[in-house]
Amino acid sequence: MPGVQEKDLSDWGAFECELLELRQEFGRSPSELLFRGQNDSKYLLTTTLERAGCERMRLKDYYQLVASQIRPAVETFTGVIWDVPQYSVELETSFYDRELFSLRKFPSVELYRYMVYLRHHGFPSPLLDWSYSPYVAAFFAFRDQTAEPNKRSIYVYCEAPKGFKGGAVGEPAMRPIGPYVRSHRRHFRQQSNYTICCAFGSDLGWYFYPHDPVFGSRDKQDFLWKFNLPSTERTKVLRLLNDYNLNAFSLFDSEEALLETMWLRERDLKVPDSL
Repeated sequence: MPGVQEKDLSDWGAFECELLELRQEFGRSPSELLFRGQNDSKYLLTTTLERAGCERMRLKDYYQLVASQIRPAVETFTGVIWDVPQYSVELETSFYDRELFSLRKFPSVELYRYMVYLRHHGFPSPLLDWSYSPYVAAFFAFRDQTAEPNKRSIYVYCEAPKGFKGGAVGEPAMRPIGPYVRSHRRHFRQQSNYTICCAFGSDLGWYFYPHDPVFGSRDKQDFLWKFNLPSTERTKVLRLLNDYNLNAFSLFDSEEALLETMWLRERDLKVPDSL
């Protein structure tokens, strides 16, 4: 993965030290850095759309799928009407506009709200989700106890480490879309933001593009750090986060998440009487 600084750390304390240094150098404001946790250091940074076998899907095809094909069922069962235009011949031409992505015309605010909703309910999405909180990212890295990887990863992303960003129209490019959008409550509970990565082809129009090749590809913009921590830190990290009421229930607010949190507190994190 180009443009990525990867480091193996011995424990959670070492990560805290790395985090402090990054914030001092690049954290000019709380929104400069984004964080993402993954429960296996071997996993790549892929969207759920890529994992569903739809890598490099055309934007127009995805739009038609979510705005026309599945939306009637979504609106029927949720009672929510989404203000997203139906797919049309006129709309189709916009997906062949070379400046669609560079001028931030996609996604529109209305479509973004809908895409965030779909993402939080498990529908395959081109959005790669991040958090403004390193501790939320740490929870997702260490939450899973069924997998047994040797290392878990916390990623730190900075869009413009030097304070500016360049690029050419039509080149593969990625960008954060923004945190402030009316959407699902989990979006705000998890302090979410999302990146989207696209490329342009004269025949295909705009299509979704993998994030990995774009990180650090132009003069260290879109820079990424990857910190690997041993899975043996899981109990320590989750106990620390739980002390601050950061757990599945506080992040998901569901009955299932409540029961997951109760099990964590009563079984995984409980100190044995013999100690």
